[in-house]
Amino acid sequence: MEEMMKKLLEGQTKPATSEVGESLTVLEMGEIQRLIREMLEAVCHLITDGENSNTVLIVSQIIFFQATSFTCLYARFEDYFSNRVKQLTFTFPEDAVTSSSTPFWSAPKRFPRPLQFSTSDASEVSLIMAASILRAETFGIPIPEWAKNPKKLADAIDKVVVPDFEPKKGVNIVTDEKATSLSTASIDDTAVINELVAKLDECVKRLPRGFHMNPVQFEKDDDTNFHMDLIAGLANMRARNYSIPEVDKLKAKFIAGRIIPAIATSTAMATGLVCLELYKVLAGGHKLEDYRNTFANLALPLFSMAEPVPPKVIKHQDMSWTVWDRWIIEGNITLHELLQWLKDKGLNAYSVSCGASLLYNSMFPRHKDRMDKKVVEIAQDVAKLELPSYRRHLDVVVACEDDDDNDIDIPLISIYFR
Repeated sequence: MEEMMKKLLEGQTKPATSEVGESLTVLEMGEIQRLIREMLEAVCHLITDGENSNTVLIVSQIIFFQATSFTCLYARFEDYFSNRVKQLTFTFPEDAVTSSSTPFWSAPKRFPRPLQFSTSDASEVSLIMAASILRAETFGIPIPEWAKNPKKLADAIDKVVVPDFEPKKGVNIVTDEKATSLSTASIDDTAVINELVAKLDECVKRLPRGFHMNPVQFEKDDDTNFHMDLIAGLANMRARNYSIPEVDKLKAKFIAGRIIPAIATSTAMATGLVCLELYKVLAGGHKLEDYRNTFANLALPLFSMAEPVPPKVIKHQDMSWTVWDRWIIEGNITLHELLQWLKDKGLNAYSVSCGASLLYNSMFPRHKDRMDKKVVEIAQDVAKLELPSYRRHLDVVVACEDDDDNDIDIPLISIYFR
């Protein structure tokens, strides 16, 4: 259920949204014939709110959140979770039988019940809130602060009048899963395209200049973006239709993100093996051969342990070090002092970087103006590095070469400026 609702979210806000901008550009260029019918239908459905042309979202009421967002979503709620169910149960009542005289509503089918929206139901109001905010973001509609207040939103929804739904007779609902859709050969694409283009052309004339839509990229781990609120809410409302147990947002996140709890899996195994080696480090006094590298594959399964290879020792003059070492400099030194500190070790530094930012490179003449500045100040200016009051040191990566122009790999340098 949650996976289906995730696809619904991305289908409503991402692909079709991107196609709106493309289609509007194509309309201006006059290259109408290259548009395929399916894309035009999706775009037309999105910007004209489907079949209800009286609630055109971005054409007539773009600056009004109330008229463009939660009003529409309240109507959508009634459509998805009430009206369609009423139509389905009207066409196929609970005692309906198939052509073979077997009950239509037999396992695995469940007889659905339409929902009656109520602002006293917090989960239903939360769904309208999440859907409205995401829809407003998609269309670039300003979101007022009251829209995030459940009580104020509920008061506003109570003022919305949704027409009563009357089931229609003679509606054909496809029940055969093997049935195929109408052949595309039987549809006059040219006629459909011309009709859709004319409809879109009318919408374009009423759009604000420079209008564009904002695709929504699904992100389950941000609890403030309303994505999981929408997915969990949609899934739970559909679950209510069919008397299926509901789930909370965390459970819905697990399902939508295909998250597998790390119990008796490779993650737990790797953590346990690391802890075993950590015990040896904390105990102290162990030789290198006492430690183990483990290669494991639970799918085979394969477990292989080996002694770790000692790190490469780099020698320069009377010094030696490995990649696991770290050089520490005490004091708030300048760039010139850092380069001189390395020069005294027979190392010519030609590049100094902090994170992804280059603090100094000997190839750039303008960088020589930074020689008398503190390394910390350069990092704050160039790398936009923020150093909280409790931070005492700064790590820099320095590229060096010896007097024969051979590159020498040196350890990370930590400058303790406080």
